[in-house]
Amino acid sequence: MKKIPDSESFTDCHKASRMQFDRAADIMELDQEVRQWLNTSFRELAVRMPVRLDDGSVRVFSGYRVQHNNVRGPHKGGLRYHPDVSLDDVRGLAAWMTWKCALLGLPLGGAKGGITCDPKKMSPGEIERLTREYTHGVGDLIGPTKDIPAPDVNTNAQIMAWIMDEYSKREGYSPGVVTGKPIELGGSAGRIDATGKGVSIIVQKWAHKENIRLDKTTIAVQGFGNVGYYAALHLSRLGCRIIAVSDSRSATFNKHGLDIESAKEHKIRKGDLFDFNGGENINPEDVLTQKCDYLIPAALQNAIHGGNFERLQARVIFEAANGPICPFTEPRLPEIGITVLPDILVNGGGVTVSYFEWVQNIQHFEWKEDIISRELEMIMSKTFDAVISLAQERNIAPRLAAFILAIEKVVRAGHLRGIY
Repeated sequence: MKKIPDSESFTDCHKASRMQFDRAADIMELDQEVRQWLNTSFRELAVRMPVRLDDGSVRVFSGYRVQHNNVRGPHKGGLRYHPDVSLDDVRGLAAWMTWKCALLGLPLGGAKGGITCDPKKMSPGEIERLTREYTHGVGDLIGPTKDIPAPDVNTNAQIMAWIMDEYSKREGYSPGVVTGKPIELGGSAGRIDATGKGVSIIVQKWAHKENIRLDKTTIAVQGFGNVGYYAALHLSRLGCRIIAVSDSRSATFNKHGLDIESAKEHKIRKGDLFDFNGGENINPEDVLTQKCDYLIPAALQNAIHGGNFERLQARVIFEAANGPICPFTEPRLPEIGITVLPDILVNGGGVTVSYFEWVQNIQHFEWKEDIISRELEMIMSKTFDAVISLAQERNIAPRLAAFILAIEKVVRAGHLRGIY
């Protein structure tokens, strides 16, 4: 088999998103002027934040906010705290948000933010001071009609509450400036498990299309944070057998199926999945290569690359994380019988319910959880049907179909607004 260049070290989200965009743009025969517009971020901001640590010392952190495109509505995108955050990563993640929002039909554009830090080595007080300093630094860019951050890797409802509070100090009470907030501050019912629930909806839709019984389906989930846990939980409740799950340091396996809630309780109590009494310890990397029907990578980008893809044994990969497959590697997966359902479809549940939260904040009206659940399922199902229909009609991969549908919507909006 031909060697895949640089795939094991490929971690650049910006280049990955550009490669995916270019593949779709080539099929669409987009002219160069349109490509240049869509490949250029609207605004990029880097901030340096001095934060006093608990030991009295001061450390300067780097933070970023990239607004990719707002032709269809205010910028929308998460905020992640991670040691490997870079401006290029944030650029790529912001572009993916543009395509995701457009694909789902949400009246929002794409953005992303990040701070280069290791929150696992910081106290709650240090994280709060860092968050407030970041909010001060990007305060002119964000707002309910400008750019609405949300939780992402290593961020949560409490961090969103701090952002809302800091922003509200100068603008007045503004719950719509962020989504993923605590319920008490204008957060939405169903938001915490929205991404994982969206994953489960797409899995159900695929199984139904393929006439496969969920209670006969085996699934491995890489990543046991908010997305991976809730995806596994919802799918187990539907009868799927979750045979393996992992976090960044540990993993557990049970061919008969894991008790997902018990595994979560063990992780909360012990800090990892080692020695969970409902499974056996395995190497976290081996979760990706377990023999199963469906594989759900729900951690960080580039989990599947040239160094491991030949050992994959799943039939379908559902991308719950952003960019979990190296773009050099993905074209080879059909050769070994693997279908990929793309991230901009599969993990769209989070931004969809974030949109619902934003709408509720603007309306000053609370939606009931059954309404949110029904609307989420309708949007995810409709989008799945559109992607699969185009993929079958044009005999192309689902990712290409998803990008074509998304790009068409953004281009159309740009023409109507006279952006170019």
